[in-house]
Amino acid sequence: MTTAICSGSFDPITLGHLNIIQRAAGCFDRVYVCVVPNAEKRGQMFTPEQKLALVQKAVEGLPNVEAELWPGLLAEFAQKHGAKVIVRGVRNGSDFDQEYQMARINGGLCPGLETVLLPAAAEYEHFSSTMAREMIRYGQPLERYLPAAIVPDIKQWINGR
Repeated sequence: MTTAICSGSFDPITLGHLNIIQRAAGCFDRVYVCVVPNAEKRGQMFTPEQKLALVQKAVEGLPNVEAELWPGLLAEFAQKHGAKVIVRGVRNGSDFDQEYQMARINGGLCPGLETVLLPAAAEYEHFSSTMAREMIRYGQPLERYLPAAIVPDIKQWINGR
């Protein structure tokens, strides 16, 4: 049984993220979505717990996918779950360069841990969580950018502020 990890800060999870997770779920026996709070990123909209809840709701229909919140190193998460593969989506050359560096670091921390880079589907290659947060802030229709299952929760949280 091959276990893979899809990780990210998911602030919030987008249709692009979900597409990568779905494709990984079709390639591997088990996929863990590792929600990693990233204190380095500015302008975050959701708490780590909210991000996890959104990811869990977005992946509900994928029987071999499970989401967890993890505050530590991704290599340690992989070791804990016996994962041999990290799956990352890339939209462009700068994403590739960044992910290549992280693959080297994770492989050094956890020998045998491989990284698979999946190119973003054409319809999602311009998507980012940053862009999604802007659409949320300006009250734009979210169904074009975010999984439909999470849109009501986001609207409720935003309107409840």
